[in-house]
Amino acid sequence: MSISPESLELPYKLEIDIDAETTEGTVRQIQKAIGGTIQERWGEFILVVDNDKGKGSIRFITFDWGVSLLEYDITFFEEVVLRMNTSQYNPIHFTYCLTGSCGHRFGCQKEIRTLEQFQSVIITNKNGGYNYGYFPKDQKLTINVIQISRKKYLKKRLNNVAQLNKKLYEVFMDDDHKNTFEYYNTYNLKLADQIGKLRKIKQKGMIKILLIESLVYQILAMHIKQYDHAINDKSLPTSLLKEELKIIRNLAKGIVKDVAKDYSLDILSAKSGLPAAKLQEGFKLLYARTVTEYIRHVRLEEARDLINTTDMNISEIVYSIGLSSRSYFSKIFKSKYNISPNEFKQKVESSLQNSIKL
Repeated sequence: MSISPESLELPYKLEIDIDAETTEGTVRQIQKAIGGTIQERWGEFILVVDNDKGKGSIRFITFDWGVSLLEYDITFFEEVVLRMNTSQYNPIHFTYCLTGSCGHRFGCQKEIRTLEQFQSVIITNKNGGYNYGYFPKDQKLTINVIQISRKKYLKKRLNNVAQLNKKLYEVFMDDDHKNTFEYYNTYNLKLADQIGKLRKIKQKGMIKILLIESLVYQILAMHIKQYDHAINDKSLPTSLLKEELKIIRNLAKGIVKDVAKDYSLDILSAKSGLPAAKLQEGFKLLYARTVTEYIRHVRLEEARDLINTTDMNISEIVYSIGLSSRSYFSKIFKSKYNISPNEFKQKVESSLQNSIKL
């Protein structure tokens, strides 16, 4: 659901002034306005809100390489606008709405632009300006923001921004914040899948933070790659609408959840209401595989996990992933992983026995 022009023109009931010097300071100023409590563990801070202003959470993690992760997972119960002074803290924002949509404008602009669901957006303002963030009421918002503080980021030796295209290179090198920049890219459902992984990490403590950090790197790279492809006109042409891509993504997620079902192009076409040609186009666009290749890939990944984590024999595993031929399974497993299922299982068992002896 997009923000309607009418709703953006309404006076916002809750205006929050932000003049903080960090992401943490930003969230604490939001907390002062909407209430809630902040919990911290291993450098992960979560503002939890459940009152008349809203319900949900805002999470942030600051890494030591000039990058921070800010995630909204909240429903506001009144219209909210953040008025952010960029004099003290003015990062590059790589923003993605996983659920819902929001609005943005620079202080020098009158028009409010909508950040659509599944759209990759890059924004930064000039020093001394204002960013206005608009959040509608009664709409579930899941927004992922990766923020880069340029001076600190550029000090990290391995951050070779010279590899970026000319325009984005200029944005990164503008560490005195002399210019504004905004780019509203096409929608990207691969980013949705990657960002979704951030919310599924089950490990705790330092391991959790390290896994989050690695995913942040990947998400940032995907934003940059998306921008690079767009300005160089390398984006894959597609006749699919955003709603059709969402249907295909949900189909793919359903296959992952239940790999044993009987899937085929015709069955999935009938289930989704999309023609077979559109399904093939969508799977190639989102997953770089045909429908059949994707089903086979998911089943093999599940089989490998089962060999790793259960005592099931190969025949049981073959049945559990929806195949009937053990010889066929062995053939495609070896083709993908360069090892037969039996050899792989023996390696797993040998490794387990050695760990027990130790």
